[in-house]
Amino acid sequence: MILSRLAARPIPLVAGLLVALLLPWMIYPPVAMDIACWALFAAAVDLLLGFTGLLPFGHAAFWGGSAYVTGLIALHAGLPFPVAVLGGAAFAALLAVPIGYLSARLRGIYFAMVTLAFAQMVYFVANQWRGLTGGENGLQGVPRELFGVDLSDPFFFYYAGLPIILLGLFAVWRIVRSPFGRVLISIRDNPARAQALGYPVARYKLLAFVLSAGLTGLAGGLFAISHGFASLDEVYWTTSGQAVMMVVLGGIGTLWGGALGAALIVELGDYLATAGFQETGLITGAIFAVIVLAFRRGIWGTAQELLRARAARRAAGRTATAEAAPEPAPAESSGSPAGSRPT
Repeated sequence: MILSRLAARPIPLVAGLLVALLLPWMIYPPVAMDIACWALFAAAVDLLLGFTGLLPFGHAAFWGGSAYVTGLIALHAGLPFPVAVLGGAAFAALLAVPIGYLSARLRGIYFAMVTLAFAQMVYFVANQWRGLTGGENGLQGVPRELFGVDLSDPFFFYYAGLPIILLGLFAVWRIVRSPFGRVLISIRDNPARAQALGYPVARYKLLAFVLSAGLTGLAGGLFAISHGFASLDEVYWTTSGQAVMMVVLGGIGTLWGGALGAALIVELGDYLATAGFQETGLITGAIFAVIVLAFRRGIWGTAQELLRARAARRAAGRTATAEAAPEPAPAESSGSPAGSRPT
């Protein structure tokens, strides 16, 4: 069944895979890996924002917490980096259980503020626990080893880490397209009705929160391995805001729009930093405002809406043409009239 659904959308799937495979050939490989990590982060945020109706402003705790744990495992255990990344993702999911339990019953701005408060608590712990996290200096010298092979070349590391990103994106897609995802959408649209139908709304929200945090941790751990360090910037609240901005730019509830938003913001930030422009937030903020005002559903969402409207107009035109076409006249019989006899 999964393969049949994938086969139903071969063009977007093949196009996305080609872009992912060719990305380090088109741009600087470390920037390509940053785009891949942020794309998974945005997809995980969209799982809550677009499909559950929860605005998470504290996901920096899971992104940064996983980055620190991944770095510690890679530094002190000497395990291959995929194992370290999975360890960081597991930590993020475990951290999300108490946070989600205390915040999943809230809605709207209250949910956003409570998750932000918890994220700031994680930031405070990371800053004060200098013996473990390095404080303001962070964790440095995180190795990129895969079964004894040093992947210091960012080009080769991109292809070593890309399967983790693709598996994470597939997991998000599978969650959204599953019956569990349909329940999340019903909770987003009308939580009271979902509760009346017998679904434990708070439990579904908690599970969605934990899954989103685990996938965020997967991206954050790989991001730390890619950069070779984990710093306080990863757990700061602006990291959560940047992920939300990527989702809004691409299109809330589109799932793949976040990847487009991540590519735009990361590539624009790298271009401005390379050009020596210091106030990158000024430009990205202005672009964000323009896109939000001009494309209410985001770039990807607006494109989908236009394509659907175009397809609907074509279908209506074909229907109108078929109804206006004259009916064919009945064929005349070439034989003799009934009852007549040849003379």
